[in-house]
Amino acid sequence: MFIDEVHVRLTAGAGGNGCNSHYKDRFHTGKIGRPDGGPGGDGGSIIFRADPNVRTLLDIQYRQHIRAHSGLHGGSNSKKGARGDDLVVPVPPGTLIRDFSNGLVLRDLVKTGDSAIIAKGGHGGCGNSKHREAEYGALGEDREIKLELKLIADVGIVGYPNAGKSTFISKTSSARPKIADYPFTTKEPVLGVVKIYEGETIVIADIPGIIEGAHKGRGLGHKFLRHIERTKLLIHLIDISSADCRDPYSDYIKLNEELSLYSKDLGKKPQIVVLNKIDSHDIKPAIVKFKKGYGRKKLFLVSALTGEGVRGLMEEVYKKCKKIKG
Repeated sequence: MFIDEVHVRLTAGAGGNGCNSHYKDRFHTGKIGRPDGGPGGDGGSIIFRADPNVRTLLDIQYRQHIRAHSGLHGGSNSKKGARGDDLVVPVPPGTLIRDFSNGLVLRDLVKTGDSAIIAKGGHGGCGNSKHREAEYGALGEDREIKLELKLIADVGIVGYPNAGKSTFISKTSSARPKIADYPFTTKEPVLGVVKIYEGETIVIADIPGIIEGAHKGRGLGHKFLRHIERTKLLIHLIDISSADCRDPYSDYIKLNEELSLYSKDLGKKPQIVVLNKIDSHDIKPAIVKFKKGYGRKKLFLVSALTGEGVRGLMEEVYKKCKKIKG
């Protein structure tokens, strides 16, 4: 199950209490000796770390309240209480951590190994050995956060439902998404690794089909649009066969509008426009009509089903990815 959004409560460990003690031995029986109470240990913090072995936020979804260990209390003879262990929570690279109450970004864990203390443990209380009153340990930080996963991919595939995105990603990579001849076959993002040359690969992401009004929350695409925000460029896949009586050029314009309305940066992201399903019967008039509106900009014609034109397209995608920094 692909889980990319989680709301969770964090409670860091409390600090241990300082000890209120006075030194005693057989020579000081009945007398008040010098203060010798030790301090309490600090509470453990909650740390989030990007781990490449974690793919989704599924494990965290079932941990609605995450707690770290508290510090131990101080002891006599100036003994300090043990510090509470920090709790390290592994998350997928690309996880965005927000404060649930105000939506502010606390940390963006983009690369493997990135980590951040999100809930800090409480300080241990001082003992009375410093000639002052023993103190209670401070409570650990308690907060609610929202985790959002944005997949890390070089290329994102966008298109209306039934444009052939799942077939395309299965043809170009080892990914095997569900494929069927009806809209919304893909109901969660799919990552695929494409081998271009020996030792040279790119990662592509297929997201569920976008429909009109997606930026307002309609359809499945809106929920997953954030997964292509980190990509270097987009493959805009268009069904040129018009099998469902849609106008391919109109779809091209409307989908770009949805991307811009969702995010200005996403709307400006470089695109490679691809006309898919050129294996369909009597397709030339549709291609001519699309080019009339599209102009002389570069256009790729492919059949994801037969593989025609796919190799040349992916070589162009690879070259563009190498030129784009990030």
